[in-house]
Amino acid sequence: MVRKQAVPALTPLAIAVLALLEESPMHPYEMYQLLMNRHEDELVKIKPGSLYHTVARLAEQQLVLAEGTDRAGNRPERTTYRIRAAGREALRHRIAEILRKPVKEYPTFPVAMAEAHNLPVDEVIVLLRERVTWLDGNNAEYLALQEFAAKRQVPRRFWMVVEYLQAQAVTEATWLRGIIADLESGELEWEPYDPETGERCAAPEVALGHDWGAGLSDADLNAVRQSGER
Repeated sequence: MVRKQAVPALTPLAIAVLALLEESPMHPYEMYQLLMNRHEDELVKIKPGSLYHTVARLAEQQLVLAEGTDRAGNRPERTTYRIRAAGREALRHRIAEILRKPVKEYPTFPVAMAEAHNLPVDEVIVLLRERVTWLDGNNAEYLALQEFAAKRQVPRRFWMVVEYLQAQAVTEATWLRGIIADLESGELEWEPYDPETGERCAAPEVALGHDWGAGLSDADLNAVRQSGER
């Protein structure tokens, strides 16, 4: 029995590169320009060095093939790549894998929110208001991109991700506004800090604090899940 070869794992940038080569053969500099022009940097961290490394890695994995080189004027030679059948299979497999099931991606913002109690409440309010301002700006940009694409009759399948990014920005901003309101009203209790030194003041002991999650067992989680399904 012939064992089927494992599909190589693909990074977000590798997905973007293979998707470009699915459109047509191109060289890495062209890939970089196209990704930036399409605002793909909203989705993937794009740096020229990382992109060139990714293309080289895909070639080593035999997912893309170097077709040849060309030179324009005094510029360095540029190698053009095309996607191979294995690359197309890996691309489709990885997209399906990501769409099928959510995975933990560990963004840094939840970490900061979990530890925000290490800052005075007034400072937290100021910082969160600033973040909401950024989110509102992002939301306006996403709306403009959607309007631009719709007016030019670009098929929605190419830009529906912008709707997702906008929904994320709107949802986060709405939630943060609620947190800010609760902090300002005192409904969300906060440890006191000395206004002059910035040091945390002595606070009364609480039954559950930093380690509240340590007592949460699998049985507890299953009970919560079952109650939510009723």
